[in-house]
Amino acid sequence: MTDAGRAGRPAPVDRVEDLTPAWLSEALGSEVTDVTAEAIGVGQMGASYRLHLTGPGEPATIVAKLAAGEPARRALVREAYRKEVGFYTLLADTVAVRTPGCRYGATAADATVFTLLLDDLAPAEVGDQLAGCTPAEAAAAVVNLAGLHGPRWCDPALTSIEWLPMVDAAGSERLGEIMAVAVETFADRYDGRLEPDDADVLREVAAAMPAWIVARPERFALTHGDYRLDNLLFGPDGVSAVDWQTVTVAPPGRDLAYFIATSLEPDVRVPHEVELVDAYHEALAAHGVDPDRYDRATCEDDYRLGMLQGPLVTVLGCVYAMAEPTPRADAMFLAMCRRSCAAIRDLGPLDLL
Repeated sequence: MTDAGRAGRPAPVDRVEDLTPAWLSEALGSEVTDVTAEAIGVGQMGASYRLHLTGPGEPATIVAKLAAGEPARRALVREAYRKEVGFYTLLADTVAVRTPGCRYGATAADATVFTLLLDDLAPAEVGDQLAGCTPAEAAAAVVNLAGLHGPRWCDPALTSIEWLPMVDAAGSERLGEIMAVAVETFADRYDGRLEPDDADVLREVAAAMPAWIVARPERFALTHGDYRLDNLLFGPDGVSAVDWQTVTVAPPGRDLAYFIATSLEPDVRVPHEVELVDAYHEALAAHGVDPDRYDRATCEDDYRLGMLQGPLVTVLGCVYAMAEPTPRADAMFLAMCRRSCAAIRDLGPLDLL
């Protein structure tokens, strides 16, 4: 994976200035005579650019994603870089989730430098985590999610991929300790803005984390880990998922619960929850998951238990992954927390442990 650009292709770069016509010609395997770049998005761990290309046979635009930040910070997140490149170059073709096609992907040996060249899905537009989405958009997103989970459902080959380790008992205890500290940091940061009832839920989730992380190991799939609106593109051809730095092997109900709980306000989620889980379960069957062996009631149960993914990713993302606090980021994390805590109170996932 570290040399996904092998077969004569160039080493990865981490500066947009290095995406020259010569480098791109070598990476893409066809001539690029000119390139201009414009920054797009606001990534926490990487930088993305739309490249406008000139050359015979080239698309008018592609998207480049590069490592960003100081060396020390990159060292902390290099496994995320390794995962994203690995997903696009080794796993994307083995699942049915809609995601940009990858034209080049590579990491340096230490994974602190990476380059991805991806198909540009414009005019598709990124979702808005803060605003939330409509039930129809949510339905399209959960059907797309089934295309990630279904094709590699309980595939034992996933457990042998070195850079996709599943958390063991020792790791779950450590994660519980990290989560407990992070919850207090989160509560202090948003003192006066975080509802006391929500703070109580976060502490209950932290206490349950060691048991939850290792629960139901018999059911697993390739999961996104951060499948939410800011990581989805909505276009005329459907929904596509991006930002695969958190891809892992885990119980698939966590992705489903995380998306629904963080994307919909409680008064929208509650009346549409059943139909969204129905849509996901039906789509799984279309991707080869036997609906008799994985029935609707079990899917609902996994969805309920998966609700702890919302506080986990929200709190850890806010405390450890956010590069620079901004008013929008603060509002987004608070909205995700509030929605997730409401879903936990409604569905009682802690009772399933």
